[in-house]
Amino acid sequence: MVRVKICGITDISSALTAAEAGADAVGFIFAPSPRRITPSQACRICRELPPFITRVGVFVDAPLEEVRAVAEYCGLDAIQLHGSESPDYCRSLGRRVIKAFRVGDEIDPAELSDYPADAILLDTFVAGQKGGTGQPFDWQLAAGLKLSRPLILAGGLTPENVGRAVSIVQPYGVDVSSGVEKEGQPGKKDPDKIRRFIAAVKGL
Repeated sequence: MVRVKICGITDISSALTAAEAGADAVGFIFAPSPRRITPSQACRICRELPPFITRVGVFVDAPLEEVRAVAEYCGLDAIQLHGSESPDYCRSLGRRVIKAFRVGDEIDPAELSDYPADAILLDTFVAGQKGGTGQPFDWQLAAGLKLSRPLILAGGLTPENVGRAVSIVQPYGVDVSSGVEKEGQPGKKDPDKIRRFIAAVKGL
C-alpha cells in the first residue's frame, strides 16, 4: 500500500480531514513559504492528531539546533530536508530523516542511495525554488529506480494524476501540498481534494 503525506498543513481542520480520509502523515512547513506556520501552531495541531499519524517537519538549511528544538517542542516523528544539508547534518538530527532531491533532466541513483536518510523524496527542479513548485517532473526518470531507501514521490501531484504517477514510479509514498489546496489560496486545503487524492492512491 502506497503511503500518503499531506503537506503544508496550517490548521487543525485540514489535519483532521487528512487523518480521517486515510493519510499516513501530515507535514508542517517551517521554512519561508506561503504555507509556513509557527512551532506553536504546529504543536497545537500535532496534539489533536490521532496517535498513528506521522508528524513531519519540513526545513530548508535551518540551523541544526533550531531543527532539534522545534522537533522536540512539536513532537515531530520525522524531519524533511529540502535544502543543501550535508550527510553529517542528517546524521546529527537524532530523528528519522526524509531528504529531498530536485529532479531536472536526470537522476543519479548512486547519489540518492548513498545519502544517510531514512527515505528519499523526489521533487521537481525549478530554479530559485526549494520545493512546493506545483509542477511534475518526467516520472519515467524514476520508473524502475532501485534505491537502498524508500522512495517518496512529490511535485505537481493532484487527485487527477497521482494514480498514473504511482503506476509508473511505484513509490513507497507520495507527498502533496498545492495539489489539494483551494484554487488560488496557498495553505488552504480543499477537503474534497484531500479525500479524492487519498482515494486515488489507495484505490478506495
